[in-house]
Amino acid sequence: MRQNDTATLGVATPLLRSRIGLWWGLLGVLAFSFTVPLTRVTVESGHMSPLFVGAGRAAVAALLAAVALLLARQPFPRGRQWVGVAVVAAGVVAGFPLLTSFALETASASHGAVVIALLPAATAVAAVLRTGERPARAFWIAAAVGAVAAVGFAVIEGGGFDGLRFSDALLFAAVAACAIGYAEGGLLSRELGSWQTISWALVLASPLMIVLMMISVAQHPPTAAPIEWAAFAYLAVVSMFLGFFAWYRGLAIGPMARVSQVQLTQPVMSILWASLLLGERIGWPTLVGGLAVVGCALLAVRARGRVRHR
Repeated sequence: MRQNDTATLGVATPLLRSRIGLWWGLLGVLAFSFTVPLTRVTVESGHMSPLFVGAGRAAVAALLAAVALLLARQPFPRGRQWVGVAVVAAGVVAGFPLLTSFALETASASHGAVVIALLPAATAVAAVLRTGERPARAFWIAAAVGAVAAVGFAVIEGGGFDGLRFSDALLFAAVAACAIGYAEGGLLSRELGSWQTISWALVLASPLMIVLMMISVAQHPPTAAPIEWAAFAYLAVVSMFLGFFAWYRGLAIGPMARVSQVQLTQPVMSILWASLLLGERIGWPTLVGGLAVVGCALLAVRARGRVRHR
């Protein structure tokens, strides 16, 4: 694995590059689609604390990342690249796993999947702000309506504004953190490479994640069943590490705006896994809310394709 072996495919035609990027992106989304249901598996019984799940999976993934970087003899990021790595670490390695772990302690996996369905639109907004694009007005309208739809779903599920739960606030915060990390990581992977970007982010965040994991073990030693440990292993190895190999490679090959559209399939798959693996009942509010949020996200991502730079 060389430094730029995942960042460019110089011999491919534009059409072939686009298809390759889409397939890599879809593979990453498939890997991520199990994250919400399996996080619910790890924290639902109380045998593992949300802090242990959120920090522990990052700590394990950081170990794998460090080994991969050493074996491949990857050079350290340079200068301002470290800033980008820190943003990815804060949003993707620390923010999203910790926030969703605490949220899914009480929220169902299907509920979490609908709220997190806002992520593609949020990622597009973060990318627009990061790159200085000037998208059409339809982009901002679709993104705003998607946010309203996600909040509306949470309100209806909670029985009104008084029924909004703290877990919903955590889920929305997780979406914001992950969107910023995705957008920054997609840009940075063009310089460092896809797997190198997430690996350096994991390594950079590892001291904090290890400390948090040790605190959680001291306060609440995990006493999980084998199925819960298996879910934790998936979160650590696939959701936190291998899935990003495919996702960031797809974004790096690009075009980023088009590849990011495959993320719209993630909430649909997550709701399906929640039903099949957890036996959660998928009612009309979940279906309608999910379709509304995904539809708005699709409009936002497509509208972003029609941009002009400052």
